[in-house]
Amino acid sequence: MLESQEMRKVYCDTMIALAKEDPRIVDVEADLTGAHGMKPFKAAYPDRSFNVGIAEANMVGVAAGLSACGKIPFVHSFATFASRRCFDQIAISVCYAGLNVKIVGSDPGVGAELNGGTHMALEDMGIMRSIPEVRVIEPTDTVMIRAILPQIVDHYGVDYIRMARKKVYTVYSKDADFTIGSANICREGSDITIIANGIMVHEALTAAEKLEQMDGIQARVVDMFTLKPIDAECIIASAKKTGAIVTAENHSVHNGLASAVAEVVVQNYPVPMGFVGVDDLFGEVGSQKELMQRFSLTSDAIYEKALHVLRRK
Repeated sequence: MLESQEMRKVYCDTMIALAKEDPRIVDVEADLTGAHGMKPFKAAYPDRSFNVGIAEANMVGVAAGLSACGKIPFVHSFATFASRRCFDQIAISVCYAGLNVKIVGSDPGVGAELNGGTHMALEDMGIMRSIPEVRVIEPTDTVMIRAILPQIVDHYGVDYIRMARKKVYTVYSKDADFTIGSANICREGSDITIIANGIMVHEALTAAEKLEQMDGIQARVVDMFTLKPIDAECIIASAKKTGAIVTAENHSVHNGLASAVAEVVVQNYPVPMGFVGVDDLFGEVGSQKELMQRFSLTSDAIYEKALHVLRRK
């Protein structure tokens, strides 16, 4: 079921708590303080909140300067603008300079909904994983965002956090534990592995239930919430255990999760694979539900892809 709180609300509450303990944490916005739910943070820490206006590249430059002065800046914008629009500033001013900046890209993929193709980040994870030493993370639900934010603060370096703003489906119990860089096995199975992230984890679990009920197929479901560094050990173990893999992502199938998993598989333990994601298309206007149908980002699409891959096993 959908969670009771939006991701941005839990994110902001957690950031306020972390900032209370660590005075180095600052918030840098590109005129989206309200959209990202960070008004309570600004109210709590007005001297640690900076709105640079609709100037994302400048926002990253400001963050670089703050980091050089010993702060831990978290910068926020929609995922398209937090990645594609300011790629050069991220790569050179922050990463190449060896600074400590946290980049939060919201409304990933079809989460942009009615903002349409101009705001629909379908390539942001590919962009960010191409930069040396950047960690790329997509929190699955509010339980996970609470758990991993302290790890992000404690890590010196650049993290790209691809995060839904609104309500998502509950995947984890409140006592669940996570380690950045280690995949989470949500469901065990021996016939095929479904590796997913973000909103597609819920779809993968639904598809796995359908595979069992309709076909007696036992699907292992892996939440690869850290795209980089990817958990190669888990991927190889899954390939050996099940002999077939399907990936599912709210992102282009080019240079995202599908590509990252395939890179590990082809070099270590080749097995039949199939990809569920956006296949070489621009985003469109629509509700998230409509867009998931339009781009085949559904449990039914994962189910059909799994059957197709199993026939090649």
